[in-house]
Amino acid sequence: MMIRSSVQALLLGVSPAVLIWATPAVAQTEAAPPAETTEAEPAPQEETGEDIVVVGTAGGGTRRQDASFAVTTLSADTIARAAPNSTADLLRTVPGVMAESSGGQNGANIFVRGYPSGGDAQFVTFQVAGVPIFPPPTLSFLENSQLIRLDETVQRVEAVRGGTGSLFSNGQPGLTVNVVQRTGGSALHGLAKVSYTDYDEVRGDAWISGPLGEDTSFMIGGFYAQGNGIRDPQFRGEKGGQITANIHHDFDTRGTVDIYVRYLNDRGQWLLPIPVIQNGRSVSAYPGFDAGTGALPGRETRITTNNAGRTLDLAEGRGADVINAGLAFEYELVDGLRLRERLSYLGGNADTVGLVPTDPPRSAADMAVTLGGAGATVGSLTYANGGGAVSGGASAQVMRAGIWEVRKKIDSFVNDLGLEFTSGNNKLTGGFYYAAYNTRDRWALGNQVLLAAEPNARVLNLTLGDGRIATRDGFTSGAGFLVDAFYEGQDYAFYAVDELQITPELRIDGGIRWQKHIVDAAIRTPSGTINQDGDPTTLYDNATNVFGERRFVDYSEDEWSWTAGANYDFTSQIGVFLRYSRGNSFPQFDNLREGLFITAQVDTYEGGLKLSLPYANLYATVFHNKFEGLATTQLIDNTPVSAIGGAKATGVELEGQIRPFRGFSVSAAGTYLDATYEDFFSGGGTIDNTGNRVQRQPKWAWRVTPAYELDVGGFTPSIFATLQYTGDRFSDPENNQLLPRFYQLDAGVSVDINERLKLQVTGNNLTDELGLTEGNPRIIGSQGSGPILARPILGRSFRFSAAYSF
Repeated sequence: MMIRSSVQALLLGVSPAVLIWATPAVAQTEAAPPAETTEAEPAPQEETGEDIVVVGTAGGGTRRQDASFAVTTLSADTIARAAPNSTADLLRTVPGVMAESSGGQNGANIFVRGYPSGGDAQFVTFQVAGVPIFPPPTLSFLENSQLIRLDETVQRVEAVRGGTGSLFSNGQPGLTVNVVQRTGGSALHGLAKVSYTDYDEVRGDAWISGPLGEDTSFMIGGFYAQGNGIRDPQFRGEKGGQITANIHHDFDTRGTVDIYVRYLNDRGQWLLPIPVIQNGRSVSAYPGFDAGTGALPGRETRITTNNAGRTLDLAEGRGADVINAGLAFEYELVDGLRLRERLSYLGGNADTVGLVPTDPPRSAADMAVTLGGAGATVGSLTYANGGGAVSGGASAQVMRAGIWEVRKKIDSFVNDLGLEFTSGNNKLTGGFYYAAYNTRDRWALGNQVLLAAEPNARVLNLTLGDGRIATRDGFTSGAGFLVDAFYEGQDYAFYAVDELQITPELRIDGGIRWQKHIVDAAIRTPSGTINQDGDPTTLYDNATNVFGERRFVDYSEDEWSWTAGANYDFTSQIGVFLRYSRGNSFPQFDNLREGLFITAQVDTYEGGLKLSLPYANLYATVFHNKFEGLATTQLIDNTPVSAIGGAKATGVELEGQIRPFRGFSVSAAGTYLDATYEDFFSGGGTIDNTGNRVQRQPKWAWRVTPAYELDVGGFTPSIFATLQYTGDRFSDPENNQLLPRFYQLDAGVSVDINERLKLQVTGNNLTDELGLTEGNPRIIGSQGSGPILARPILGRSFRFSAAYSF
């Protein structure tokens, strides 16, 4: 209700401004027709400094070569060659970013420039048309990349790291990713594409665009896909699609308006750690599990009924069913004065149902002690769904996994209104940002089942030697952690940025932002446990969590952010920049639920070199970040445990491309990162991690992509490959869970049969490398050696596609 009333009030204020300027512009019939867009043409192979980027600017955009901050642009052609498995997977191509997409299409972990985080994407904001998709960058079980898919309607993606990001949008000081949609032109164009993978996923993409009038055009398109996924759970684990439509109108030369709507209904398997064998740097597959394709869920775990009587289907997986609509309006009111208005609404559901491993494989005898206490023995071990006794009895390898249910109903409204005044060599921009958002959360974590330690695991029942019953239909416990909460958040911000071109070569800029963050919440979490049936011999329900009294959160805080930078162009092709920025990250709903009211503060110093030549491009950035007031939570034994403190990071980011002769190019990107904790305490304040490396971010990471395109008898084949290196990391802040370095090789071939038909095949992880991206995040400290829980990268796979354009 709060969001609806806010939407109505703001639309009433915004609509007249839009209509006043739109009406006379539409009436102009003698204006020259706008230049036709080239959305049907493939993006050029070369990267140039002429690329116009909008993200990180006050609104009008700037040449990448002129940007005084670190920004990466990814064209549709670059995206196609990267063949990302998910939206987050594309960010592997951005230096300074560590994206873990081993969790599937959803639930990615994304880390930026040494910003400490335990998972999800706390310092990453995705936006469409310059407006955040959902203002909180991360909530537990929900990060921004979960709310949008990459498809053929995307023209390009822009990503700014640090720099001016703390002034614009939602004030994200980490990484802001802007997804730019295709728009129509004066001619009818379109594309239809079908793709198929060797793991039986079928996907169809299509879009069409064209004119609706002399100055108005449209675009509509999307995708639909279904399959079991690389890690086959023996049921349809991946299913859904997205449709996007927009209308673009040019007001002669005075401005533009874009109206868009996007509907996403897509879900995928939530891929979690599986058993592997690790001894130091040596990692191998656990017997019976293929590290690249093995899946713990199967037919027997798909549908279960827990101790609370809830029947859950793992095929629901993790995804989103949301609608996102918005408007981007820009108009020059008078010479030198330009109005910009951007607004967005998102609403729907983002649910998660997953099978979450608790501990690595062990013998049934050890499990009997874990469940029954010292001295407990195995009485009987049987298959819960028929099949009799389990072979091996007390020596059989078993494990536990929780069937977690997280329901989220989310809504958000965002409005960003700005005025730009240009006089001579000076450009002053001021604006107002407002966001209202809420989420209705219902969680039931825990609900552990006993499984055979095998792919597509069978469910087991265990009775102890003294007659106590450890399981019911495989369940060893009820709910371990419960949440019933309703959160409402609002953000108000004013910002002002001034750019002054002192000489043709030197430009300086500076800006400030004041933001107020308000959260009201009503929350219930567990207050204790009960024995559900009152029988102490039925162990499976003897310690089931129950809700406590409802409590309330009333939070309000405000902070200032600022930045100052300078850009100097030695020539139109060679330039350098320097920048300092102060940014803030306010506590979001989950931190406030756990009583963490700290606002993280980030100071960033950076400088860079930009080189754009006909045969080469190079962008090099050196940065130093200092963090204070970081706060995260980690679920240990189904109990939230806090980690609080600071960190520092120094790094170098390189990206570029050389084109020694026509048709051949080598693109590369690399990052060196020295990031360590300072006065950072985990384990609820009991473990000092000062001096330890920031978790899950390597010191060295790089990728090299050679590509060669040639003409052969009327055909135009293109061959490309990417070799990626990820250095040693630690999965935990205590630096006890080593994730060894690994390489990944991807490659592909595309062939333009003619101007309309294009065929392509891409292969991911061609060497079937076993690389770990996560250990066991549900424990503190070492897992020891031998069988452990970890999440490897996805195994070797191939995708074949055929596209027809007109």
